[in-house]
Amino acid sequence: MLGSLTDLDLRLIRVFLAVVDAGGISVAQTTLNVGQPTISTQLSTLETRLGYRLCERGRSGFRLTSRGERFYELGKKLFEAVDEFSSNARNMDRKLVGTLNIGLIGHTPVSQNARISQAIASFRERDEAVRFSISVRSPGELEEHLLSGQIQIAVGYFWHRVPTLDYAPLFSEQQIAYCGRGHPLFERSGRLDASTVADFEWAWRTYPLPEVQLSTTPGKVTAQADNMEAVSLLILSGHHLGYLPRHFADPYVKQGLLAALNPEVLRYEVTFHVVTQARGRQNPIVTAFLEDLTTAHLPANDES
Repeated sequence: MLGSLTDLDLRLIRVFLAVVDAGGISVAQTTLNVGQPTISTQLSTLETRLGYRLCERGRSGFRLTSRGERFYELGKKLFEAVDEFSSNARNMDRKLVGTLNIGLIGHTPVSQNARISQAIASFRERDEAVRFSISVRSPGELEEHLLSGQIQIAVGYFWHRVPTLDYAPLFSEQQIAYCGRGHPLFERSGRLDASTVADFEWAWRTYPLPEVQLSTTPGKVTAQADNMEAVSLLILSGHHLGYLPRHFADPYVKQGLLAALNPEVLRYEVTFHVVTQARGRQNPIVTAFLEDLTTAHLPANDES
């Protein structure tokens, strides 16, 4: 069993992480720039020093043991901490030093992505040495990652409120009901009323959106999807009606593949929020970035 970590131990752990990330020893040869026998020997040495097997490897392929899975997660955290320490040590004289993990929901309007980019640019003008890490997740995953500390800031729409998280409105997105070119309503689209469209089959999100009034009965919702790309495929099939963000649907409308049922009536607004842990605002990096993000979304910066 490992006692105090040595340089050798750290090198062996890095090899193990590289093999797991590559999905096996043969693929990891390119990443590590060493031969398969050397990698196998290094893994065996690490297992001997640990006193247990990390992975099964051979003709049947590469597979982590249960201990190997846990050790992999520990190893990642170890080197994340090492990187954080190195960054802090190199930038001791900077006011803001560390990592900022941001989670976003996919396919936000281009204008809003530009504002997030503007906030990043403003933040980079500060006296900082911060490493940005940005990921795209579903609303539920964003909240989970906030609660677990995997991210510090999330931007998206959320249908419930977690007491330990802070939600601040950022901007609104318009959702409109559409049909595909092969749908019976396609040629009549534009001024259809709610009673006419209610009897057709709909595609719906797997998560609730509190701003929307149900446009049909639950029995007519015959398809569900957890993201707008999947919903769009169902609508494009010509069999289902469904809601999509206007900015997302516009290219399909211009190609004649989608048509809005009645953009004056069958629509709703979704409010996007920036979310942090309640105590997260005490983090100077988070506080600084929220200031820049808020400034980027001020009316004076509205180009529309």
